[in-house]
Amino acid sequence: MIETPTLVDQYCHGVLRTELGLGTFEAHLGRTAGPPAPGTTFFDTQTGFAVRRWCPPLLGLEPHCPPARYLARRRELGVLESGRRLLRASGISTYLVDTGMPGDLTGPDEIAAAGDARAHEIVRLELLAEQVADTSGTVDALLANLAEAVHGAAATAVAFISVAGVRQGFAAPEPPGPGEVRGAAGRWLAGRRVGDRLTDPVLLRHLLWIAVSTGRPLQLQVGVEDPMPLGDFAAATAGLGTDLVLLHGYPYHRQAAHLASVFPHVYADLGPVLAQTGARAAAVLAETLEPAPFGKLLFSSGAHGLPELHVVAAAVFRSALGRVLGDWVGDGAWSLTDAQRVATMIASGTARRIYGLG
Repeated sequence: MIETPTLVDQYCHGVLRTELGLGTFEAHLGRTAGPPAPGTTFFDTQTGFAVRRWCPPLLGLEPHCPPARYLARRRELGVLESGRRLLRASGISTYLVDTGMPGDLTGPDEIAAAGDARAHEIVRLELLAEQVADTSGTVDALLANLAEAVHGAAATAVAFISVAGVRQGFAAPEPPGPGEVRGAAGRWLAGRRVGDRLTDPVLLRHLLWIAVSTGRPLQLQVGVEDPMPLGDFAAATAGLGTDLVLLHGYPYHRQAAHLASVFPHVYADLGPVLAQTGARAAAVLAETLEPAPFGKLLFSSGAHGLPELHVVAAAVFRSALGRVLGDWVGDGAWSLTDAQRVATMIASGTARRIYGLG
């Protein structure tokens, strides 16, 4: 039997501090920005079924109990106590928290206290740049303050993340020239209002290269985009001392794993796809394990808003990993010792190595 050690959740968000009604809770189970279609429910998804499988017993209910009963018990315990019970039962020992999401979400210290765990901050580059722009009145001030802010954040952050950079920043993989950067900064400041998002591809590329210069790991949110165009950026950053971690690559998980196999400094995150695929998670995990070196894959929940999503991600990951590696051991393809070693790599060991965690 494969024993999965405590987990490092190498990418997640905080959980909501407020009590949730059925509709609000359900909205966090979906993968769209809006509500479910009329006559349907997000509980009728692999994620919804997984929540009903794994979470009710942690609050004193039977598995698969109706959603209304589960949420009534959640309200009875209160948001703090239910969150504490759920997080502490997840088996996650360390959370790396992207603090750039809006909403009334717990920060790293709060989720660490609730989960009796450790937590570290991941700094979102676009948000940092927007905050700098809000207080920089000239191009020279913006560019100087931006470099200072990124290097200053690197002193305490465990990693940086870029969300828009993959979609907007890779028209060319190399750093933009000084003239390009000044022109883009001038245009952005001239037309910008406080709170406007950074979408300029030149500034995004400039921002990514500042982050690369710090040596901190750089997480790139791939989402549903094919990550293969990142190959040129990966080639350009090879040997510079910065690891790249590709986030949320499904349904292009094989392509993300392929890039991790080609470039020594590129890693692939398993992310919330295992929770989203639920009963089919073992098949998706096995596909990811096909092209990638095993030490280049990392567990994360990608959870946002609900502590249940941390629980489900951890439980489904353990179950899927146990099934896949257990079958290979049973077939004689792997030894149990090797399977246990690989399980530890993916669960926590690789994250501890590349993020310098104790």
